[in-house]
Parts: sequence; C-alpha cells; structure tokens
Amino acid sequence: MTEVQNDSGQAPETAAAAPVAAAPAAAPRGGTEVSEEVVEKIAGTAARSVPGVADLGGDVARFFNTVLDRVGLDEVGDAGRGVSAEVKGTSATIRIVLVIAAGHVVQEVTEAVRASVVEAVEKYGLTVTEVNVKVDDIELNAPPAAGA
Repeated sequence: MTEVQNDSGQAPETAAAAPVAAAPAAAPRGGTEVSEEVVEKIAGTAARSVPGVADLGGDVARFFNTVLDRVGLDEVGDAGRGVSAEVKGTSATIRIVLVIAAGHVVQEVTEAVRASVVEAVEKYGLTVTEVNVKVDDIELNAPPAAGA
C-alpha cells in the first residue's frame, strides 16, 4: 500500500482526525396542526386589548351576541367573534371586523390592532402573513375616557 504525502512531505492526518458527518436527526413521529379556531381566539383577544376597539364583529354577529347575552349564554361565540383566520402549515392570514370607539383615529387603532395580533399569534410559533382589518361601525355611546 502506498502512502500519500501532502506538499510538506508529511503523511496526511489520520482518519480519526477527519471531520465526522453529523448523525441524521430523528425522523418526526407525527405532525402538528394548529386549527383556525385557535388562531381566531388568540387574535380576538389581542384585538380586544387595543385601546379604541369597542367591540368585534359585524352587525349580525353583534345582534346574535346580544340575544345570547339576554338568554344567559353570554360567553357563547365571544372568543372568535369578528375574527376569521386561514391557516396553511405555519402561516396564518387573519381578518378582523371591529367597532371603533368614538374619538379614536381609525388609522392608529387599526395599526395597533395589526401589531398586537401579529405579536400575539407569532408567540405561538406561527407566521402571520396578513392582518386585514375592517372597521364596521363606531360606538358613539362609549363611556368617556378616564380623565375626560
């Protein structure tokens, strides 16, 4: 057997010093899927927390919620009302319909809603591709802001 020498005339390093390929990662044993309902609840909670958001949902959704409130089912349908999401893999597109409180600047509130929703949903490991906000109504009977 012939030994190969490098340019300096020395024998090459032994095989033990050669880089070793990393062992392949364990194969996944299943997948993870996040339902649209989960994303809707997260986004709805984040949107409601923004100052200037009086309510979520369009006229019909708010009407039915009022009826449910009157018959003692006040928590039914509240979590995701006014929010719809489309989830594909780890990406989510979200649509929010909201009622703005009187006296707030629409652009400021919708940008704050967008930022809050993106931050909240992405904390769960998803990527938000879009948050589309529709201002459906204005709440004129909102209580005055503190200090007003």
